[in-house]
Amino acid sequence: MNKQMNNKKLNLLGLACVCLALVACGSIDSKQDSAPTNAPDVSNVPNAVPRDEPRSKYGNPAHYEVFGKRYYTLNTSRGYHKKGIASWYGKKFHGRRTSSGETYDMYAMTAAHKTLPLPTYVEVTNLENGRKVIVKVNDRGPFHGDRLIDLSYSAATKLGIIGKGTGMVEIRAVTAGSVSTNPIVEELEASNVNSGPVGLYLQVGAFSTASTAEQLKLKLQQQIGDAILISPLTKPGGTLYRVRVGPLASVEYGDSLASRLLDLGFGNTHIVVK
Repeated sequence: MNKQMNNKKLNLLGLACVCLALVACGSIDSKQDSAPTNAPDVSNVPNAVPRDEPRSKYGNPAHYEVFGKRYYTLNTSRGYHKKGIASWYGKKFHGRRTSSGETYDMYAMTAAHKTLPLPTYVEVTNLENGRKVIVKVNDRGPFHGDRLIDLSYSAATKLGIIGKGTGMVEIRAVTAGSVSTNPIVEELEASNVNSGPVGLYLQVGAFSTASTAEQLKLKLQQQIGDAILISPLTKPGGTLYRVRVGPLASVEYGDSLASRLLDLGFGNTHIVVK
């Protein structure tokens, strides 16, 4: 019996160590991060080059928890394509161990993501200016608000989001040989991207019936003065009626509004980039 209890304790200790390793680098530290004091020119830092690599032994548990929320690691990155908010991390975490076991280098083209397998290579496009980069996802995070991806200092600088702190981006998983590593071609591709208006919304709920969505909309209208819309999404199983606030003026306003709605009892909000 004592042997079984000791084995159970060891297993729990091992799980705790894995969870600590997963969040070893940056995204949950509350202290203020910053750019390097004497910021170098990173314009010539090359994109990460996608290549076939074995999965990290430490960074890919079936699931893990941070701040009481459980995250499930995806089995594959194939076909992954999503829009959302990018943030960045820099000087405070430079030289620390990432969730994959690699050392974080803020001058390398890397990133953190909550659920993609480690490592995964992704193409990140800034939807506001058309710039794009390729980074290697080798860390877990970000665990702040509705952020989709945490970029290294160099990647965020090349995308033009350092000054603002966040940016609306589109990310898609890429594999070895699937993208060009020619900077001239990349520059031409970026110039051809339609960087028109991008919509930022706060989704408050999604329902299978239009009447329920209308009820939520009426409740929200009694609490806030922002524009509220119902966005239908037709799926094979039926139509989903999504209640959204927006378009919003900024990511910061979206964070503030989400916090305000949480105090009013609307706890399942998340930011949507459209």
